[in-house]
Amino acid sequence: MYATGMVGRTWLATRLMRRPYVAKIAADAAFERAQRRGLAEGELADFQQGGGGIAPRLLRAVRNRSVRDAAAVACPSSFMRDLAVSWGVEPSHVFVLPNPAPAVGDAERASEPERRPLLAFTGRLTAQKDLGVALEALAELPDATLVLAGDGGERGRLEAAAARLGVSDRAHFLGPLPRAQALGLLATADVAVLSSAWENFPHGVIEALTMGTPVIATRVGGVPEIVRDGENGLLVEPGDPIALAAAIRRFLDDTELRDRLEAAAASSVERFSADRVYGELESILLEAAG
Repeated sequence: MYATGMVGRTWLATRLMRRPYVAKIAADAAFERAQRRGLAEGELADFQQGGGGIAPRLLRAVRNRSVRDAAAVACPSSFMRDLAVSWGVEPSHVFVLPNPAPAVGDAERASEPERRPLLAFTGRLTAQKDLGVALEALAELPDATLVLAGDGGERGRLEAAAARLGVSDRAHFLGPLPRAQALGLLATADVAVLSSAWENFPHGVIEALTMGTPVIATRVGGVPEIVRDGENGLLVEPGDPIALAAAIRRFLDDTELRDRLEAAAASSVERFSADRVYGELESILLEAAG
């Protein structure tokens, strides 16, 4: 069995069935559950250090046991691989298997925006994405428009923040879009923005670069494994809207930099082609089955 989610339940099922299973670990599910239930304070790194009472300890224990018993563990980034190893997984059982890039032909071309420059975000509107930082950066960029495609528990708070910051007319919440339309939005944007507090290997970054659009993102988790500062995008420290705004302004004002990052964007993610990624996955599954 190959579990791309519900790893704990897959672990229990395969123990009963006496079958091997391979787990794809795209995030720390124990941390995300603790966050949703108000049981975790601080960031992802803090949660790994322990503490927090009985419930977080139980979540970590179940996570560790279920992942350790997998025949193989596939992680989209080296950052996530190191995290899985820290949970006690045998290093030889953990593989870096990046998320595949989409096909350019999958995009549905979006109409040209009325206002430029256009900044785009695609993804879940959650605490992890720290989009309040992006809105604060937008307030420092009076000529820019930010379009956010996606939905999540933070949407109401973010819309209220946009009103408080006076950027409601330039921050457009589109809600969830079909994949083709989301790709078309990224292709049309001047730059994609990711302000996350923590990340593993975000799909939106791969998708934007595949569409030929540079990315300005926070230097967290596996993001630096995709976005190379000054080559296909720019990186800033998390939680700093002034630094994010400065990076966006630098990109928009420096024609030579902008042209160079745009020219390198699509080719920088060719190594994440679907054929290559799924070929590696097939090898991992066949070895586990054997």
